[in-house]
Amino acid sequence: HLIKNIMQHTYLRYECADAFSLTCSSGSTPSVPHSSSILAFLGGSCRNTQSKQSMRKNQGHNANFPILSVAGSQLIGYDLRRGEPLLKIGHREILSGGVGTGRALNSSQIVCLDVSEVSDGDDQGVKVATGWVDGSVRVFHLEPSEMSRFTSSSSSEDATINGLVHSLINGQGPNFLGNSAEFACKEPLVLNGHGSSPAQMVTFDKTGIVGRLASGGADGVVILWDVIAETGLFRLLGHRGPVTGIVFIRPNPISSSGVDGLVTSGSDGLVKVWDLNGQCCIQTLTGHRGNVGCLDCSIVSPPGESDEGGDEKTVANVKWRLITGCADGQVRVWSVQNHKESMVDSKAELEMQDTEKSKNDSTHPASDDDVFRYIGSLQPPANLNLSTASSNNEGVASIHFHPNSRYVGVCRANDRVIEIYAARSEVEAQKKRRRRLCRRREKKNVLASTVDIGSAKKRGLLDDPDSDEEHHGEIEKADGKSNNTSLLELSHDAIKAMDEFEYRGTIRAAQKIRGFAFAPIQERGGGIRVVLALATNALEVHSLPTPSKHALGVPVSSAKVSTLDMYGHPTGIRSVALSSDDSMACTVSKNMAKVWNVANRSCLRSLAVAHSGKSASASYYCLCTAFLPGNTHVVIGTREGHLILMDVASGDTVFTEVNAHDGAIWSLDLHRPTPNQDSTSLVTGSADKSVKYWSIESQKDESRHPMLVHARTLQMSDDVMCVRFSHSTDPTKRLIFVASLDSTIKVFFDDSLKFFLSLYGHKLPVLAFDSSDDDTILASGGADKSIKIWGLDFGDTHRTLYGHEDSITDLKFVRRTHNFFTCSKDKTLRFWDGDRFEQILLLNGHASEVCALAISRTGAFILSGGMDRQVRVWERTKDIVFLDEERERELEDMFDKVDGSRKDENTADVLLKAQKDGEEQLNADDDENDKPQSEAAVKQNILSVSSGDRIMEAIEMADKETKEIAAFRKLQDEKGGDGQRAPNPMMFGMDPPQYLLWVLRSVKSVDLEQSLLVLPLTHVERLMHYLILLLRAGKGAELCAKISVFLIKAHLSQIVANRTMTTPLRELKSLVRQRTTETRDTVGFNIAAMKIIARIANERKNERIDYGEKSMKDIWAGMGLGSDIRGRNEHKKGNK
Repeated sequence: HLIKNIMQHTYLRYECADAFSLTCSSGSTPSVPHSSSILAFLGGSCRNTQSKQSMRKNQGHNANFPILSVAGSQLIGYDLRRGEPLLKIGHREILSGGVGTGRALNSSQIVCLDVSEVSDGDDQGVKVATGWVDGSVRVFHLEPSEMSRFTSSSSSEDATINGLVHSLINGQGPNFLGNSAEFACKEPLVLNGHGSSPAQMVTFDKTGIVGRLASGGADGVVILWDVIAETGLFRLLGHRGPVTGIVFIRPNPISSSGVDGLVTSGSDGLVKVWDLNGQCCIQTLTGHRGNVGCLDCSIVSPPGESDEGGDEKTVANVKWRLITGCADGQVRVWSVQNHKESMVDSKAELEMQDTEKSKNDSTHPASDDDVFRYIGSLQPPANLNLSTASSNNEGVASIHFHPNSRYVGVCRANDRVIEIYAARSEVEAQKKRRRRLCRRREKKNVLASTVDIGSAKKRGLLDDPDSDEEHHGEIEKADGKSNNTSLLELSHDAIKAMDEFEYRGTIRAAQKIRGFAFAPIQERGGGIRVVLALATNALEVHSLPTPSKHALGVPVSSAKVSTLDMYGHPTGIRSVALSSDDSMACTVSKNMAKVWNVANRSCLRSLAVAHSGKSASASYYCLCTAFLPGNTHVVIGTREGHLILMDVASGDTVFTEVNAHDGAIWSLDLHRPTPNQDSTSLVTGSADKSVKYWSIESQKDESRHPMLVHARTLQMSDDVMCVRFSHSTDPTKRLIFVASLDSTIKVFFDDSLKFFLSLYGHKLPVLAFDSSDDDTILASGGADKSIKIWGLDFGDTHRTLYGHEDSITDLKFVRRTHNFFTCSKDKTLRFWDGDRFEQILLLNGHASEVCALAISRTGAFILSGGMDRQVRVWERTKDIVFLDEERERELEDMFDKVDGSRKDENTADVLLKAQKDGEEQLNADDDENDKPQSEAAVKQNILSVSSGDRIMEAIEMADKETKEIAAFRKLQDEKGGDGQRAPNPMMFGMDPPQYLLWVLRSVKSVDLEQSLLVLPLTHVERLMHYLILLLRAGKGAELCAKISVFLIKAHLSQIVANRTMTTPLRELKSLVRQRTTETRDTVGFNIAAMKIIARIANERKNERIDYGEKSMKDIWAGMGLGSDIRGRNEHKKGNK
């Protein structure tokens, strides 16, 4: 007994291995913020002028690019031609404390993504940047070999090869992945700078500078990253709300005076233009009446204009246009001013100001320093009959330019329509402007003539004569414009947005649109193709043709090409059931049931749940499901009270028991046949206060499909919430458990329906329960967030367990154990020990409430489905769980969250708190100018602190080892011996400087600077001493130079005050200059040599090579190999 008390009970850990049933997850859960960047084509993006030629090569009918979609914790790439998934990109999660396998699927959710450009001759692959809910930015890298594998033809049988299946189980048969590649990509680059605020936007620099990435978070901070150096450059402060859009601009990349800028939008209603060289805001675009939800900027290249050139004249004459979408429904267009354009526009504005100064005092001419100038808004034609015409006042959710920059798509929030605008050429824009001015003059003349005739209003003696303002108002009213004045007033003679863009057509989707992306290919005939992400977890592909020559300017309608809705539920999953052999899984939701192959995560059947004799509109809301014996049919219970049998092979409804109950069927359970009883019975519990038994029989026709026959009824006093059979094989001992709305559980004998026990103790209705295999205990969970464990001998309560923060929705025991799983509306799963009454594991991963569980026969894996429309696969690993360590880790995570929430207080939070406290005068000019607009990119976090501790320990260990080496050498000198000291195994046999260099290299580049700031000044002095030793030996020159410069900048005042550092700093200065010069010369020499090799290869690649015997040269001669041996043998034969 003493040994048993000392020994601690251990368990095996369950981890999330994979997730499926998600095609596009944007907007599915309120916990994941909406982003306008949720779709991206892999390998087909090109926006800058230099990449347009590679775009034309892909404008063929046979070009095929997979599209990446945000799907929960993963990115899934789909082949739109076949409608199948091609690749899956995910990130493994490393739990705190070093526990777990380190291969589990990340529990956080992806918010947005962006794909880097692919230029001609680029063999570096593609980078995919993702922003996550936990605030991190992860950059994945796809090799060229992986890209070719994904874009090539494949099938669902190649799921394990392409990384579509991620499993933690090794050696479980050929259906599981085992030791194959787990994900499509290797370990990504993780960038932490937003703290705990979600990263809502990520954007690569597509203006010609390689390796720059910008991310914007919900904290209102924009961070610029260097992906190549794997570090953060700086962060930009200024937005008071979440960042909703980011785009890079370089109006004149050739000229040194051009602006290297970044444009950001936020929910605070502001659009800011940043100068990245000066790290400051140079312009703020105002006038938006609400949140700015999205923006996009590109070089507008109409079809009539050539963009092939890359010379200075062509680049200087390109037209940059910025388009912003606001919550007021307006789509505003801004032009980027070059120096020549700004001078002409400023003169025109000044002349207009002098002539019309008395008319509009609110008109603000464009300043010479402004980068952007407002030129109007995009509006669909007034006579266009849109089904959502009233939704023009809805906020704009997404704006995207086509990769060829000739089309613009606008999608509004909660809308099914995308408005497509096409750019006009310069000649057509001038014609449009002249026609508009001509119509304006005609209207003005007509109104003036009516005033002269006497149609004006009657005036009194004291009234003023007709003013120009009244004529102007009447003209504006005749033009169909509102009389509301705005800060963004335009001159009538200037070119407006609708002069440069024309309304091309409308794309109508079947459901609400969450996001869209233009395909980087051009169809035959000049049409474009658009991929839509719908709110129903599906993708639609639409084609918009070009207008015919006889109907130029007439809007065209799109045609739906295909729909990809096979791999996702349109609504939340209500029930999950496994087949008897654990090879198939059935998930049900509103009017939809899907059967999945558990091994390769593929959808076998997608069944629309509706009565076979009625139209498709008579769909049913599915609540529960189960496989019938044989796994050939599925029984489904609906909210309308119907029972439906479906054939898995054909996907047809073979039997429907209409009005099986008068209320919703909340639960059903099957009693499997036993050796003593061959029949299979089905029991259902409904809101009509009854429990009904059904016998499964074969139909009398030729199909021999099963059918349900009502056998008997058990009437209850309240609505039935859940019903289950016990696991006993003896019919006389088999029990049936019924949970009703009165918060009690009634236990009856199955054969006679005689009352046995009444289990009461829950304060709210019981929603789920299950009994162990030996029928000794029963565990129940309800809406009161508690779990009760009952003894089935006398109905006593063994223990009440608490842990969930919301209602418990499902509970299942692991076979042949007293351990069970529960799921709840608090988005978690929990693993419990029913004998020791302890919580074993807390499993996070779902983004919304979890509704159903399904456990395999052996307990090797678990399936969980929830309202976030995804099914997560939790697998049992070989990692051992110790309860004490789990409790400590949970407490550490809780404290870290609290501590992190205190430290993550940013500028936006400070400003909002100041406004709430009544300090509304913070926006004064002096105060605003004094506040910094940028700061360090990466803040201190747990990883940087732990890395700093490792560096301090390494320095202390190196000092101790150095002293021991010096003492050993002194002792050897005194004795006169030549003994060798054994290397230190704690330092892996390295000398102290080399070991410290190894520790410094193990720190991530992103966290290196913050880790060095943790060091005290004494450790900084010792570290610089070891850096001098490393630079003398010529080891780690780049890293040592980087650390030296940063330490001197960070501790400049302390170093200057300490005169003992003068001599080491002089030596460090000379060593850094010497080693960096050597490294630069080496790199320059290698680059020059590679250029020569590339030039020679390019010159000789078209030469014909003559493989004649005279030109043949033996490359193995003189090396003692094949040709030399043959020559010696022939020589010996000749001598003989």
